[in-house]
Amino acid sequence: MQLDFHYYATYCAALIAGYDHDESLRIAYCAQFTDCCTEMLLNKIKGPKAAATTQSQSELANSGSDVFTLQNITRIWASFHFLPADLKADRERCSRRFLAKYRMICGPNGPLLADTVELAKGKSLEAAGLAMHVLADTWAHRYFAGTPSLAINNTNYYFYEIIPEGEGFTEKKVDFNHNPSSKDIVENGYYTNSVYQGTENSVMNLGHGRAGHLPDYSFARYRYMPSWGEYREIVKDNPSDYLHAFTQMIYALRYLRGDHESFETGRYDVIQADPWINEITDIICRRQLDASADWKALGEKISGCETEDFDREKYQQEYIDADKNSKDDTVLGRFILAALAQKSMVTNRIYNSGNKLAGESVDFSTGRFKGIRDFRRLTGGAGRND
Repeated sequence: MQLDFHYYATYCAALIAGYDHDESLRIAYCAQFTDCCTEMLLNKIKGPKAAATTQSQSELANSGSDVFTLQNITRIWASFHFLPADLKADRERCSRRFLAKYRMICGPNGPLLADTVELAKGKSLEAAGLAMHVLADTWAHRYFAGTPSLAINNTNYYFYEIIPEGEGFTEKKVDFNHNPSSKDIVENGYYTNSVYQGTENSVMNLGHGRAGHLPDYSFARYRYMPSWGEYREIVKDNPSDYLHAFTQMIYALRYLRGDHESFETGRYDVIQADPWINEITDIICRRQLDASADWKALGEKISGCETEDFDREKYQQEYIDADKNSKDDTVLGRFILAALAQKSMVTNRIYNSGNKLAGESVDFSTGRFKGIRDFRRLTGGAGRND
């Protein structure tokens, strides 16, 4: 997913869930900031590098292929963007190494999603926003894994976009190009994807790079053959998935507000969304690469307030200027605490499942930090660099 859904649509979902304008903006800001919080940004504001929730293209391009680097990549991308659906998934006639990566495939409504939402309960608006990013991405990024793997994430030449036409659909073969500077042109079915790399652990084989940005577009429907499925056809229906993501966010946010006693996977608050469901569906299905303006207009209609555009630098100076004892009480300080807790929780679950792809971990919430390379020196507080 991208800015239009993580920021503007999340703002709409928070409003519908019962949060006021300012609260909804804070939740939406942190949902989008999850796509911005790199080690480079954390170095700039002197925050802990362990709180990185994403990696820039330059950071990935300059990363190595050693085990620790691959584990760090997996910790970030599996924790925040490709939450594993089933860490106990089984597969016949495959190697132990393949099975470990197969179990990292992202999907909605897994046990880790419940853990993610419950982790944010009783915490900050910032924690709620981060959780909504993770939740939404389980729908957009399903069938891909947040660890570099050709055996899991590769696709082949068989890739067709399914396009509405009249009362039915037509299909068009997707011919990807590999120029990262070129823009996708939806009218022509012109999309970019990562360059094929035959090396199993190449960062080109991370997440949905081989499918380009198609998983990030709410209107997209396509059928393709994933490597992990032995190149058998899968149909991905983003309009359906994005509507599920939106209504599940409403349900999850109402749980975080206290409207529900427990969070259950597979539940969607369609009733709350019903007054705006036609407009929501129209936005999701509209064939455009950026739906920000439409979501923004809907949010302003719901709230009656002007929705400011996302500014990733908005809260950085507040964090920089705060003394070390006050950093945790800033917007980015609370986001950092939520990020550390989420990354530790997911890594802990992966490690305890017997899977070493994300490295070793213990539960961040216990305060036992000794022996974890990625969480050293955290006892000094979220404002201390590691």
